[in-house]
Amino acid sequence: MLTRRHFLSLSLLSGGSSLLQAAEFLPQTVSFKGVGVFQQIVARAVAENWAALPMGARVAQFGQALRGIRYVGWTLEIDDHVESPSANFTGLDCWTFFEISLGLARMVAERQQAYTPSDLLRQIEWTRYRGGVCRGHYLDRIHYLDEWFSDNAARGNIRNVTREVGPVVRLTGRGNDEMSLNPKLYRYLRADPALVPPLRQIEARLENVPFSFIPKEQVAACEARIQSGDIIGIVTHRQHVFCSHVGLALRTGDGACRFMHASATYKKVVVDKPIHEYLNAFKSHAGIIVGRPVSP
Repeated sequence: MLTRRHFLSLSLLSGGSSLLQAAEFLPQTVSFKGVGVFQQIVARAVAENWAALPMGARVAQFGQALRGIRYVGWTLEIDDHVESPSANFTGLDCWTFFEISLGLARMVAERQQAYTPSDLLRQIEWTRYRGGVCRGHYLDRIHYLDEWFSDNAARGNIRNVTREVGPVVRLTGRGNDEMSLNPKLYRYLRADPALVPPLRQIEARLENVPFSFIPKEQVAACEARIQSGDIIGIVTHRQHVFCSHVGLALRTGDGACRFMHASATYKKVVVDKPIHEYLNAFKSHAGIIVGRPVSP
């Protein structure tokens, strides 16, 4: 295994891409868990030609393939200092569930004879990090879902279709500073408190970006316009953060549009209630934003 510094030197000399550089920041024994599960899912996707599915249906198909994987929190926090694209097929939280489903769907769009963990990690880097580039720094990562939507929409990875789906309201009078207020909850911030001031600068910028969502009282009436594979961000009434949860839409044979997510309640990835019923089950849920994946 090349050291990080050695690899970066060789890569820069040969004109290597930042995507490959980032994949080598940490060894894959650390950054990629559950290789066997990955291989099984990808083998099925190839055999059944999931690449031929429309993008949204493809994302939803991979989401369903992840059903039953246990819920594990903080799966993005894998080191004290070095940030690296990662994937964990042995435990998922809400963010890594939707992100890996999207990454797999993007990966198989590039048809090839075989797929490796590095192929998925390249896709993870492209959507997880600001501008699609990880330089090994914790603040390269997009930490708030509202920024993930805006960054990935600007780069053509998704379309923010929230206004197309239903009537929206503007979120006002709310900070977006949960992380800087609670740095001890985050492994990298605990290890390096110097990261907190620049993180707060990022949060302050996000607080000035207009943010609109569909109130949960309106979701039942517009649910028919949500498609399988749409990324559903759950907007919260809680202070200090705009979105508290995320999952995927899944249209089922009974005509319902269900919320598929890594659930802390069920302790695994599940296909849950119809989206409007899921929202109504929690007083803290205020509404949704909707992102539609775009084929690469």
